Parts: sequence; C-alpha cells; structure tokens
Amino acid sequence: MSEPVAVLSSRYDVEDAHTLEGYKRTGGYTALPQALETDPAELRQTVKDAGLRGRGGAGFPTGVKWGFMPVDQTDKSVYLVVNADESEPGTFKDRELMERDPHQLLEGIAISCHALKSERAFIYIRGEYLFPGMRLEEAIAEAYRHNYLGDDILGSGVNVHVTVHYGAGAYICGEETALLDSLEGRRGQPRLRPPFPAAAGLYASPTAVNNVETIANVPWIVERGVDWFKSLGTEKAPGTKLVCVSGEVNRPGNYEWPMGATLREILEVSCEGMLEGRELKFWAPGGSSTPLLTADHQDVGLDFESIAEAGSLLGTAAVVVCSHKTSAIQAAYNWTKFYEHESCGKCTPCREGAFWLSQVYERMLAGGGRWQDLRILDEVCDNIFGRAFCALGDAIASPIQSSLQYFRDEYEHLIEHGRLPDGLEPHAGVIADNAQSSRPTAYAVPRDPTPAG
Repeated sequence: MSEPVAVLSSRYDVEDAHTLEGYKRTGGYTALPQALETDPAELRQTVKDAGLRGRGGAGFPTGVKWGFMPVDQTDKSVYLVVNADESEPGTFKDRELMERDPHQLLEGIAISCHALKSERAFIYIRGEYLFPGMRLEEAIAEAYRHNYLGDDILGSGVNVHVTVHYGAGAYICGEETALLDSLEGRRGQPRLRPPFPAAAGLYASPTAVNNVETIANVPWIVERGVDWFKSLGTEKAPGTKLVCVSGEVNRPGNYEWPMGATLREILEVSCEGMLEGRELKFWAPGGSSTPLLTADHQDVGLDFESIAEAGSLLGTAAVVVCSHKTSAIQAAYNWTKFYEHESCGKCTPCREGAFWLSQVYERMLAGGGRWQDLRILDEVCDNIFGRAFCALGDAIASPIQSSLQYFRDEYEHLIEHGRLPDGLEPHAGVIADNAQSSRPTAYAVPRDPTPAG
C-alpha cells in the first residue's frame, strides 16, 4: 500500500518558505552549487537516467526531450520556457507550488538552464494567477539580489535570466506551440509540427518547454541522486506526483503521493472519503480533458501506464470526483461548453464539432432528445478525435465518448422520459442537495422504443 510523501510539498507548511531566507533554512539552493560544478551533458544524462517524465499532461521523458535539443551544435540562443498556464479544469497544483515555494522552481530553472546551455528562461503564467505571479516576481528579485540568478551566478561564469510573462486567459495557450506564439506576441494558436520546439521553438531557436512541476523535480534529482528518485513511484514512472483532488470529497486539495498510488488510497487517507451520503460514481483522472473512469477503476494506479491500460490518461493528475448524485450527461455537457468557448478556431473539427455537440446536448436536456442523438454524439466525436490541429479536439471527445460508454442508460432515460433520472443534481458538481430540475420541456419526446446502434 502506498503512503503520501512530502518532497515537492515538503515546505508547504513552512510559513516563510516563499522567501529566500525560509527556502535556504529548509535546505534550498544546495543543489544549485553542485549542479554548476557539473558538466551540462552530465546533468542532462542525470535527468534522463532518473526517468523524470513531464508532469504537464503528456508524460514525455524530460531527459529525452532535452536530448533532442542541439545545444552543442547551434549558434542560436537556447531557451527554457516553463509552462505555468494552468488552465485545465480541475488542475491547481502549479498554483500552490508557485505560491508556497517559488524558489524551488527558480532553483530548478537555474539548474535546467545550465544543463541546456541556456541563458534565458521564460515563465509563461496564467493571467488569472495574480498572487502566484506576485510571489514569483518577489522570489526572482530576491534571487537576483543574492546572485542565484543573473550574470555569473555564484561565481560560476554561468548566466541565467528569468522573465515572467502573463497570459490573457486563453486555455489553448497551455498547448506548448500556442504558448510560444503567444510569448512572441502573436495570437495563441497551435503550430504545425514538425519542426518541433526542441529544434525551432521560441524565436525559431532550440527551446525546451516544461511544466512547473517537472522543473521543480530537478533540484531534488541533483541533490539526492538518481537511485533515490527511482525508489519512488513505479519502474516506468518514477518519482512523486502532486494530485489535485476536487469534487464531492470531504477534503479536496493538493496531495503528494508516489506515482502508482490508487484513487482509493488517496480518497481514504488524504481526502477522508466522499461527502456524507455520497458514493463514487465516476472520476476524471487527469482533468476534464481525459476519459472518465468509474468506481470500478478506483484501484487502478495513478501512473501513465496503468491509467492508459484502464482506458484513460493521467494528464496532470487533476482528479475530479463525482458521486451517484451527479449526472454524467451534465458533466459532459458542461465540459463541452467550456471547450467550445476555448477553441482557438484554427481547425474545423474542433471549432464546428464542439458547437454542434453543445447544440445536441442542449436539446436533449430540454427534453427534445432523439434516439439517433446517441449515434450523432458518437460520430461527431469520432470525427474530432485525432483530427484536430492539437489535443483540444481529443479533450472535447474524451469525456463524451466515455460517458456514453459507461452511462448509456442515463442517456437513454433522458431520451425516453425527457428528463434526467431521479436523484441526480440539476448541474454537475453541485454540492447542495437540490431537487430535480423543473425546467419545462421544450420539445416533444420521441417514443421510439428501439435505441439506435
């Protein structure tokens, strides 16, 4: 059985951990001097040997990504871009990390820049994150004053400069190439790949784009070593994971567990169970963009391989927990409306597909559902998934198709009776015990007894 650990979150209860004094008192900035005395190629190999995988969603091995960058064969500037545009519904791990322990991120940036032979790093932060941004800017100013950032840091001859750039509230800028376009001052839209950012990213130069949590792991790997890091988690996904738990639980929040811990363990130990009178019905393991899983999957390990085998994605480990009182249809509809609003409009499947899916859901929820709507939803999702310019298309389709897979009876009840089954909340995620919606039926309800498909 797994147990919670405190590595990245080890300073969260230290009142002044966000300051340079508090960070150093608790062991901070001990890995940086060690890293500055290490050859950059050796640092890159250390991160690769540790098996650190990206914590921003895709789970791609960080050392391998760094290895794609021609840092020794280019005369261009090399850049590190930290993705702090945390916009996925259900995700809030990076926010707390930047608020409570910003120097941990800055130390990771300084080490990573040295490993990549980069003198310039950018932190692209979500525009709504004003307080985390303030904490970051204060920490950066302290780090500059004490020569942990800037020119010739700690007398090593290494230069590292950090710039914080605020987004403007666009979900799509969490996609790395859209982020780069936004950082360059253009409209945030995904780029055609190849070329990949490792070869031609920011300003057409070699660029590493890594998540906040990913970079925060780097000082720990340097300080404690590869074997220590690989002793946590699973063989293919070593280390720990900050798990964001939201929804119908007693104690929602950020909890750090070894990779491979199960939802059952996290719910029982960290969240103190479901809300009174509620039973687990379904959950999204990686935020709203990942396929839903059910109560039957709560013993699946929260690591990339185990979740994929169960039919979903770990993503950012933004676990959204819903009970038997929540409608899977309402949840899928709410997320569809979100993605409809956040589509950048560049490609047709995403732009048009999300709109028409929303129209079908609205008609169904108003009482005008038809049996062929089940086929229409599935077919439209098939024509979006894998056919959009970026993963936003997959995010639209995943919760819908998984809700159809696991809760088809709920859809059939809505179509046959013109309303959701008794006992469900009128809106997904609502905590109060509300009565069944008395919304008037706007359409005649078809009575075809034979569901299509």
